[in-house]
Amino acid sequence: MRAPRFLLAIPAWAWLAAFFVLPVATVVYFSFGYKPGIFGTHATDVLSLDRYREALSPTFFTTFTNTLRVGVLGTLLCLVIGIPMAYWMAVKVSPGKRAFLLALVIVPFWTNFLVRTIGWQVILAPEGWLSGMLQALGLRENPLAILYTRSAVLLGVVYNYLPLMILPLFVAFDRVGPAMREASKDLGANRWRTFTRVTLPMARPGIIAGILLVFIPLMGDYITATVLGGARGNMVGQLVASQFQAAQNWALGSAMAVLLIIVIAVTVLVGAAIAYVVTWPLSRARRLRLADLEGLPEKVR
Repeated sequence: MRAPRFLLAIPAWAWLAAFFVLPVATVVYFSFGYKPGIFGTHATDVLSLDRYREALSPTFFTTFTNTLRVGVLGTLLCLVIGIPMAYWMAVKVSPGKRAFLLALVIVPFWTNFLVRTIGWQVILAPEGWLSGMLQALGLRENPLAILYTRSAVLLGVVYNYLPLMILPLFVAFDRVGPAMREASKDLGANRWRTFTRVTLPMARPGIIAGILLVFIPLMGDYITATVLGGARGNMVGQLVASQFQAAQNWALGSAMAVLLIIVIAVTVLVGAAIAYVVTWPLSRARRLRLADLEGLPEKVR
């Protein structure tokens, strides 16, 4: 066939336009409207920024701050837990056992997200088995009081989104290959230096993918916050859902959703800028060392 090559991308572009661009554009358009009455959901005959001013009121702004704190901290915890787990699976475990371990990582996705979260509600309940076991062992005098707190929400999001961090990290570490690590060791680097100067930098695409896969859906999660957090673990996702479902104020809910998208985008850009500033001296030093080697004879190199 002699058709233009870009035709192969038309199905993907059509899908993105129909199920991403158009819905997001609709939400943005609704955010400039208003609630026309008790029984109305939205009206756009008069457009204004009033819903954004309402969404940025002190009450809602506190929820945005709490959501950002949970999102950043939950992503960092997933990264800290996921790196050693993925490295162990990709480097230390024999190839014959990796498929089984990957299956264990994916097993939680076989269960409904809501069911998994309710399971943690049962575990963390003051009258649950965990609280009873801690009291029986003498580790606590009173029942466990972690349910319906921000700590419970953080525990729930780390559990629910940790596989999304482990899988891309595993792929990244596995692609480095043993030859690069062996070459680093042959040149005199110890295990820690090999990991920090060879393996980890080469696995940067997987780290970035894992952070994005965890942070973006985590910021919009409202099931975990509703089931495990209650009023103390309120997040923006709950506010958006309540405005669309309970309050029937689609304009205000759309404004909150747009602000959430902006917060996620700005946070990702700020994180990328911080990562660039932190790693720039190391990359510059590496370039200087390579430039010094260019003037040496081939045998000395």
